[in-house]
Amino acid sequence: MRFLFVHGTGVRRERHDTLFALVRDRLTARFPGATVDSCFWGERYGATLSAHGRSVPGLGAPGAVPGPDEEEIAEWGLLVADPLCELRVLAEAGWDTAAGGDPHDDPDGDEFAMPGVQSAGDRVLELLAGVRGVPDGGEQAALLLGTGLAAGFPAALESVSRSAEAARAGERAVGETQALELAKALARAVTAAALASAGAEADCTGAERDRLVELITARLGGDARFPGARAAAVLGRLAMRVTTQPLLNAWRGSLTVGATPALGDILRYQARGADLRAFLHERITAEPGPTVLIGHSLGGIALVDLLALAAARGEPVPGVELLVTVGSQAPFLYELGALAGVVPGTKLPYAFPRWLNVYDRQDVLSYLAEPVFPGDPRVSDQEIGSRQPFPACHSAYWKQDSLYARIEQAVAEAEIG
Repeated sequence: MRFLFVHGTGVRRERHDTLFALVRDRLTARFPGATVDSCFWGERYGATLSAHGRSVPGLGAPGAVPGPDEEEIAEWGLLVADPLCELRVLAEAGWDTAAGGDPHDDPDGDEFAMPGVQSAGDRVLELLAGVRGVPDGGEQAALLLGTGLAAGFPAALESVSRSAEAARAGERAVGETQALELAKALARAVTAAALASAGAEADCTGAERDRLVELITARLGGDARFPGARAAAVLGRLAMRVTTQPLLNAWRGSLTVGATPALGDILRYQARGADLRAFLHERITAEPGPTVLIGHSLGGIALVDLLALAAARGEPVPGVELLVTVGSQAPFLYELGALAGVVPGTKLPYAFPRWLNVYDRQDVLSYLAEPVFPGDPRVSDQEIGSRQPFPACHSAYWKQDSLYARIEQAVAEAEIG
């Protein structure tokens, strides 16, 4: 009996050798007379960046100067991620007079404010509480409907107006200049919350976003053209520190280049999988069977495709008695219609071998085969657990005795000698 191990996506020589040594030792311990081989395909059929990543904007220019709109884009990136962040600055830092400093530092500060008299900030918050979710007619209603923000706008208003950040910032806004800044910050928070709620469904340009801020600010007694002060300065510095274009270029480059072995292998297989399948066929038939194929992740997908295509042609791969897929996406790709060998809604070909599919409930890259091939006695799912979160659990199968016990059981049931 012969075992042939087919590794998954992103694996290159050093990782393959370490992983295969582990698999070989574990299989040999349970099957002393068996031959255990490997099919290393990563360097030959895996993905590489043929132009060294020159397609990635800014990858070769880490010192690029930020463009004129990048500070604004960076600020809104932070606001959409945390709509209350600007209000939080005002709530925590406030203005000098509200924080107990010299009231003469703020020309609009009211050092003689009478107890019980409504402050400027409280007036702005009262106006915000009176803003309707989506007004009937008018420019604001048209903007909300036309940008996809209408559905989430009432909840955005509610969350901002009832927030502790807004209440605290309102308490600390004692002068008219501070009230103007508060009105603009509230309008930006509401707009950002609506954008965050809409997510990818938002169809909103920067100009439309800014106009919505202007309309809401005006309803709060402010002027969106007011430059702001403390909150704007703090938020602007923070935004440029974490999201400037040079840093985005670095992130984009590291994510693109770093993801190339793993994600790139998958994309390359989807486009040019025939070459890898031909290589697997050659390696499988190089030695006589009976053969047990063990495929991890993308390796399992390629094996399912190969075996199904060959069986459908009436030319099943010689000697293959059992297929074992581990952490495999093949069942999910079958549902999507993304497998090369099996069309959704059809059965596995008659000559397809027994199939043991091993999964870990925590592994988001592992899927169930039995439910998508119901009633097929050749297909069985077996769950094992490493007690590791994803992504560690996707690679943790190979150190678990339970995996090899499942394989041993499947070999015995198939009566492979």
